[in-house]
Amino acid sequence: MPAIQLSVVIITFNEEANVARCLAALGDVADDVVVVDSGSTDRTVAICEEYGARVVHHPFAGYVQQKNFATAQARYDHVLQLDADEVLTEELRIEIGQVKANWQAAGYTLPRLTNYCGHWVRHGGWYPDRKLRLYDRRLGGWQGHLLHERYEVATGQAVQALQHDLLHYSYDSIEQHLAQFNRFSTIGAQELATKGKRVATWQLWLKPAWKFVHMYFLRLGMLDGFAGLSIAYLSACSVFVKYAKLRVINQQAAARP
Repeated sequence: MPAIQLSVVIITFNEEANVARCLAALGDVADDVVVVDSGSTDRTVAICEEYGARVVHHPFAGYVQQKNFATAQARYDHVLQLDADEVLTEELRIEIGQVKANWQAAGYTLPRLTNYCGHWVRHGGWYPDRKLRLYDRRLGGWQGHLLHERYEVATGQAVQALQHDLLHYSYDSIEQHLAQFNRFSTIGAQELATKGKRVATWQLWLKPAWKFVHMYFLRLGMLDGFAGLSIAYLSACSVFVKYAKLRVINQQAAARP
């Protein structure tokens, strides 16, 4: 069987700080690179064009919709989907090259290693954080709600696991983490509200506490030092804020005539 042709697909919005690093690490693994941008006001588009990527402009309609649209823009059916803050290691490039030469599954999961404020996080449930990112678009699609999108292959199709890490540069500062959890907690609360979920007072206490205990103690986040403590504590805070926002949404809905 001849080697398949591979499209690399990336969605962006104001990613000038990350996207060059992502594109530079592709090497010769990509036979086609398409970036779907949702209105960046920085140099994201210019940087992508400097690296020879095709740039398609498309308003953001949600992560699931945006990634399905981006996948559809690929020139080839075999796709590697990356976020702008992710980077292929040399070992992973070689492994993907081997898959290209002998493609056998509907999709392949990649272990993701995250950098948090300069520290590589290996505990707390953040590693190996496997993501299905390499796939045959004819045999699956992006699924999910407002948040937590995931790629799913069709029933009965095989998924295999790659072994080398995909590097994820998440947050450079605590301020970035706070801004992201504020945005994601709003989206999460809206998603729960659309499902008719409600929250009791006891949940506002216990859910954040359980999140911290689970990440910091049970999943050994303590072994990541300050990064592990920050991640566990802010993740617990995010849980509280998400359910607090849900409670406000429900109260406002009940107060409407």
